[in-house]
Formats: sequence, C-alpha cells, structure tokens
Amino acid sequence: MGAERVLLVGCELTRGGSGWALEASLAELGQLARTAGLAVVGQERQRLARPNPATYVGSGKAAHLAEIASSLRAGVVLFDDELAPNQQRNLEEIFGEGIKVIDRSALILDVFAAHARSREGKIQVELAQLEYRLPRLTRMWTHLARQAGGRSAGRAGVGVRGPGETQLEVDRRRVRNRIGRLRRDLRAVAAARSGHRERRRRNRIPVAALVGYANAGKSTLMNALTGANVRAEDRLFATLDPTTRRIRADDVQMLLTDTVGFVQKLPANLMAAFRATLEEVVEADVLIHVVDACHPMARQQAAEVVRVLGGLGAADRPTVTVLNKVDRLPDGSPLPDVMEAGEPARPIPLSALRRQGFDELRAALAQAARR
Repeated sequence: MGAERVLLVGCELTRGGSGWALEASLAELGQLARTAGLAVVGQERQRLARPNPATYVGSGKAAHLAEIASSLRAGVVLFDDELAPNQQRNLEEIFGEGIKVIDRSALILDVFAAHARSREGKIQVELAQLEYRLPRLTRMWTHLARQAGGRSAGRAGVGVRGPGETQLEVDRRRVRNRIGRLRRDLRAVAAARSGHRERRRRNRIPVAALVGYANAGKSTLMNALTGANVRAEDRLFATLDPTTRRIRADDVQMLLTDTVGFVQKLPANLMAAFRATLEEVVEADVLIHVVDACHPMARQQAAEVVRVLGGLGAADRPTVTVLNKVDRLPDGSPLPDVMEAGEPARPIPLSALRRQGFDELRAALAQAARR
C-alpha cells in the first residue's frame, strides 16, 4: 500500500499575514507532510483579505479544491493554517467521504506523535492531541446511542428520567478525564525536572541550552561537542526528547542540553504540553541559538525562534548565536543577516558536521557562563 496522496492548500492573507512568503511556508508544509509519510501530489494557493468564517477559503474555492483533489486522487487536503472546528466540518461536507481535511496543527501533532520516544514525550504529545481534538469531536453514531433514558428510564425513578447521554457526550467526558490524568502525570514530570535543576544549581554547574528552528543542526552540534550520539537526521523534529551532557568550554565545566526545534505556527496546545521540557530552556544560564546559514528564510526562522523564546519568558537569557552549515554556502557568498538591531555580538559561523568554528564557540560560551 502506497503513501497517502495529499493536496497542499496555502492562503496568503493581505491583512495581518505571518511575514513568511507563501512559497516558503508551503515548502515547509510539504516537508512536514513527507516527514509524516504523505506523498505531495499538488499545491493550491488563495489570496484572502481575511479567512472565511465558514470554510476558510470561501465556498466557491472549496468546491474547486474538491474537484482538484478528486482529479489528483488525493485522499488528504492539508491546509497551511489552523482551521476552526466548524470550518473543518464544513469543508469535510463539501469534499465528501473519502477525503480527509487536516490543518498544519494536526500534521505537526502527528509528526510529534511519530517521533516521541520517551514516556515523557509520549505523554506531552498525547495531551496536546487530545486538547486539539476535543472541540473537533463529531457525532459519529447517527442513532445517538443512549446511556440512560428510554423505556427503562420511566421505571428508574425520580432524578434519572430524561434523554440520557449521547455517545458524543460520553466521548467528550472520557477525553476530559484522560486529559486530567495526563496533566497530573506531567506535573510529576515537571517536579522531577525541577529537582534535577535544583541539584545542578547547588553544584554550581552552568547550563547551556541549544535552541533553534527545526532542522538547523542542533543535534549534530550536540553530538560533535559532546559525543552524545543524539538522533540527528535531515528532517524536521528528528529529536523531541531533551538530552543533557557535560562539556568543557575553555576552563569552564558546563552542561549542554539539546531541545526540540521550533517551526512557524506551532500549535499553542503543543507548546503548553511541552512546557515541562521547554523549562530546560527557561532555566538555562546560556542559550545557543543555532541558525541554518544556508536556508533562504534564515532571518525569518531566527525571528520565529526569538518570538517563541519571548513567549516562554527566556528572551533575556545570554545568547550565543551560531550560523551552522556554512560549509554548504557557495564560495564568496555572504553570511545571512539574522541579528536584530542593537544586538552587540556577531553570530559565530561554524559547521557542526565538519567541526569548524568550535574554538570560537567554546570561548564565547565560557565568557557568557562567567557573566
């Protein structure tokens, strides 16, 4: 059985857009789709002043998309932006049975679920998925199976007569109960991580955290600096679970933590679920911001990372910015300008794969740790 065929749909908003070029955003969406095992068979674009509240793209465009998906034999239509529950339901009715409608948020959650390895990672992903799906549960049982009520309710006595629970209500209650259990499990995870960080503080060991856009090369840099053998692949979200190893930066002993990469339009519930993991970033003494120097959207990727760090409350951390993969740049081409105005330190060019630029990075880390 071959991979599911998917049609990508991207919308360029003329008011309040993300600042990303539509082509670049769709290229990233296609990479996410391939990471999830989907086969991209086409792309469609739409310019909008604002999303249509019923179908996101408008009913006429939605009907046109249904025809295109059918002609391409696409079983999935994937939107580059998050759809409201009612928009998704309306689109599914227009496309008909046999064509699934999903959005970027659902795809990212699916990729995270496929790559989670540790118990902690699996808990976080399941929690984010359930919180995303809860408002999107639909009545799959047309008979509205009753848990109480009917003829038996008439003999059951005062207080229990009535229409009873529909299957949809039962499903929602079960999902809410499961969410509650997962949140309790995550609180235990957060307490354990807090204990580890407290021991590090007592031992006065500075901690540096690798942060950056997905596929910028953080795990490759982690392996090169520490020999950690972290899973490093040329695809998005190859690493989800944080890994910490000891390194030496000049005369300073440090701990280096590899963390999950970011992409644009990360689902809010995913960020909330991964807060226990991302606290490693918030609590770090120094951040190493890894930027893919050869990516055409390097500046936008760097800005997205800075935005996410600000949302986590980590924007004020001492940061060493490195431009990774400089070995892939054509000879004589300039380095990308990824620094915000007013930032004093210049980025450090390096190649994690060829282990170039490490002396300058270690010196910068030692200086930041001493501060």
